[in-house]
Amino acid sequence: MTGPQDAARLRRDIGYVGAAFLVLNSVIGAGIFALPGKVAASAGLFSPWLFLIVGVLFLSVVLTFTELTSYYDRTGGPILYATDAFGPTVGFATGWLIFLARMTAFAANANVMAAYLASLWDPLGTELARAAIITLVTVGLTWVNILGVKDGVRTLGVLTFLKVIPLLLLVLLGLQHVSGATLIPGGNFHVEDLGGTTLLLIYAYVGFETIGVTAGETRAARSTVPSALIRTMLLTAALYFLIVLVFVAVIPANEYAGATLVDLGRALAGPVGALVITLAAVFSIGGNLAGSILAAPRLLFALAERRMIPQPLARIHDRYATPYRAILVMGTMALVAGLSSGFVELAIGSSVVRLIGYIICIGALPVIRRKADAETREQALRLPGGYAIPLLAFFVCAWLVAQSTADDWMRVSVLLAIGIALFVIEKWYYGRHQSGGNRSE
Repeated sequence: MTGPQDAARLRRDIGYVGAAFLVLNSVIGAGIFALPGKVAASAGLFSPWLFLIVGVLFLSVVLTFTELTSYYDRTGGPILYATDAFGPTVGFATGWLIFLARMTAFAANANVMAAYLASLWDPLGTELARAAIITLVTVGLTWVNILGVKDGVRTLGVLTFLKVIPLLLLVLLGLQHVSGATLIPGGNFHVEDLGGTTLLLIYAYVGFETIGVTAGETRAARSTVPSALIRTMLLTAALYFLIVLVFVAVIPANEYAGATLVDLGRALAGPVGALVITLAAVFSIGGNLAGSILAAPRLLFALAERRMIPQPLARIHDRYATPYRAILVMGTMALVAGLSSGFVELAIGSSVVRLIGYIICIGALPVIRRKADAETREQALRLPGGYAIPLLAFFVCAWLVAQSTADDWMRVSVLLAIGIALFVIEKWYYGRHQSGGNRSE
């Protein structure tokens, strides 16, 4: 589906490799460095297979988004899907909620990065040092992305290398400890608190929707984005399976609950291994932060360009061709959230927000299929099995949302109310401006 003015102003500087980096860094963040122990405490030796099973089920959501991305070469992603299917109000709500999910996740991960750095050097453990780290990281990444999308992608490339190589080395060192009984454990498949454990585990797979947001800056977006999305997610699921398999093979069962990948690195290679994995965690979180600051402002840009929030946020920098005002707002909001005491609660609520956005986008697919012109429909990817995959994706997301609490819904309501206020203000201002213009004519 062809798009308006942003295609003529934003530079298509993201190629296939850059798109893959964006997916990888949006998905692999702080989660995999802490989740294996928490999941293993509930699922034991079956936890690698639980990661894989959930990944396969969640693949239905990824595949649905893969088809959705093949219809568009514009900036906006979920905003476009929801708007074209259900109108501007639903499109706004979807874009705003996913933006908040990304922004609060950035704030949370910036704090986790500060904690990992503090474990390397005691003076970094003070409150002042924590604030300084969060500020430097946020301001630095904000500035890099204002300078141009190429610089943002280069940053992602460096951070991808620095975090993936140590994880692959961890797997290679640990595979020698994997036995047949570890790979295929006996007994019944049992998971304590299946709902809560799955909701926790799914955090390792979310964030992939970011790739659709940057389609307006991606070369040959309708083919590049779907291909990069599905291949990167399949490789990520395989990497998760191997990491957790090594984890349960090396770490004693009575230590699962409190162990992280840093403990796995220490068990395999002593203090050097622990240091390497700690640094990998820092780079992994850095890559996730870089992916967020690259993609999330484009959501604000797309909302502003469609007059769903104040239009000045759609301004493109004359020299750097980036949505610099949206980037500045994203960076400022993330910095305030990261330095404040209440951001953790917002981050918890944002996970539910993201799943709601997924459900809306999944529901949009049948409408988008029907409304697409003949040329777009012919070029777009078409999932096999009719609506079987999107239907499975809908039920997976709905079941996960059902695992949330009343407190989570309260936080979602507050976040949505803030966005609705901006939406109403912009519509009122635009309507008044238009009315004034008509009277003057």
